[in-house]
Amino acid sequence: MSEAFTRIDGGGLDLLIVADHASARVPDDIDLGIEADLLRQHVAIDIGVAEVSRLLAEQLGCTAILGGVSRLVIDLNREEDAPGLMPVMSDGHAIPGNRDADPGARLRRFHHPYHAEIANALEGMASPFILSVHSFTPRLMADPGQQRPWEIGILYNQDDRAARIAIPLLEEAGMIVGDQQPYSGQLLNATMNRHAEANGIPYLGVEMRQDLVSDAAGQKRFSDLLGPIVLACRSALA
Repeated sequence: MSEAFTRIDGGGLDLLIVADHASARVPDDIDLGIEADLLRQHVAIDIGVAEVSRLLAEQLGCTAILGGVSRLVIDLNREEDAPGLMPVMSDGHAIPGNRDADPGARLRRFHHPYHAEIANALEGMASPFILSVHSFTPRLMADPGQQRPWEIGILYNQDDRAARIAIPLLEEAGMIVGDQQPYSGQLLNATMNRHAEANGIPYLGVEMRQDLVSDAAGQKRFSDLLGPIVLACRSALA
């Protein structure tokens, strides 16, 4: 048992589900200086991601690794020297408890063991494929005029092999798909850059719109939709 991650052992398929922002947990000994309500919002957690990841792990018979702390404690999808590693502002909200926090201590406590667990899981796979699961808010408070109409986004940096397979399949299923939306994986892709692209491991990075995965029905809909598409990508590439 680790406070840095939750591991779900759904089966032995060489497919790893990774969910960096699956938790809103803040350890008792860390005071972020924020209202508790903020931990239920998108700045603290990728809403729906933990549930969809669990469903997919069971459905596909594979392992999932879920981040164990809120992205406001430390962003597990950032490089160790990234400015947003321990945010002091997030979508207009101040996070005063991070101003004087020790990044080295949080890296050792959360970031290092999380990424070590991902690396260990991949080492045990002969032909690995990674599914990276995130979710996005339909509207940013800091930019309420920005339109985010996509139901799902597909993100990547240089390796778009799985994206090119998944996007038309999602569109055939009737989804409004964002290619490198709501932001580009060439800008924010740290976990996949480290574990997938740097090692030549094929992967699919997905961003689900949060209002569509905020309840059990929506979560099941997305897991049922993504399952066969992920398997199609893996079959073609892994």
